[in-house]
Amino acid sequence: MRHLPMIGLCMASLVALSACQKDGEAQVNRALKDVNVVDETNLNDVMLTVADPNEAVSYFQKASANDPGRTDLERGLALSLIRAKRAQESIPVWQKIVTSGEGTNEDRVNLADAYIRVGDWETADQTLDQIAPTFETFKRYRLEAMVADSNKEWTKADSFYETALGLTTKPAGVYNNWGYSKLTRGDFADAERLFANAIKNDSNLFTAKNNLVLARGAQRKYDLPIVPMSQVERAQLLHTMALTAIKQNDVVTGKGLLKEAIDTHPQHFEAAVRSLRALENNVTN
Repeated sequence: MRHLPMIGLCMASLVALSACQKDGEAQVNRALKDVNVVDETNLNDVMLTVADPNEAVSYFQKASANDPGRTDLERGLALSLIRAKRAQESIPVWQKIVTSGEGTNEDRVNLADAYIRVGDWETADQTLDQIAPTFETFKRYRLEAMVADSNKEWTKADSFYETALGLTTKPAGVYNNWGYSKLTRGDFADAERLFANAIKNDSNLFTAKNNLVLARGAQRKYDLPIVPMSQVERAQLLHTMALTAIKQNDVVTGKGLLKEAIDTHPQHFEAAVRSLRALENNVTN
């Protein structure tokens, strides 16, 4: 009987030690879980920015399947599908997010963007109409302007483009889109001004340079604008100017511009050569 207290003491010590071990394990597990969350967040960010878009799609598809119900993973999948130029596939994912109860106004804007990318302007318009007017972001107003353009609601489009410009530090794309809107309306002088503003804000935006040439050519201004351009770009812009002149029946001017484009290009300029050959054949016939 003298040994019983000692046995009881040992048992108590073992129970206490076991409790300490379990508590320690729990703390370690919690710490590891926190680390895993941080690692996962970093990996998600990497997948959404620098990873190959299709690899990112596969990653988020697998992650969503392994952990269903995670809106952040569904959102990552939808954004990755957009990056991979698979907008049609992103639409049901965005729809699921928007109707999940965890969808945000930004998710609705992204859904509208996906509709625009697949050419469903009417549904995009309806989706934007469901967003509270107090939600004011650059992307929302840029999409609103594009939808207004598609509906030929020019006053609304101009207002939305103006608002979008005030919400971004990189306005070149907005100026270019607004300029193209003016170009389609036949307001060539204003289009020229907007394209010039786009180039001032991003001298590498070749689309704006090409559009600027179209706007000038529509006014029969057949000299290239003074903007930064490489030799290859200069040849391409001369080609665009030539086609614009020919379309307006200024054939002699167009032919001269085509020859200049061919001479300017540092390599063989096949597109300009074909255009010149076709022009000469038509004149001969």
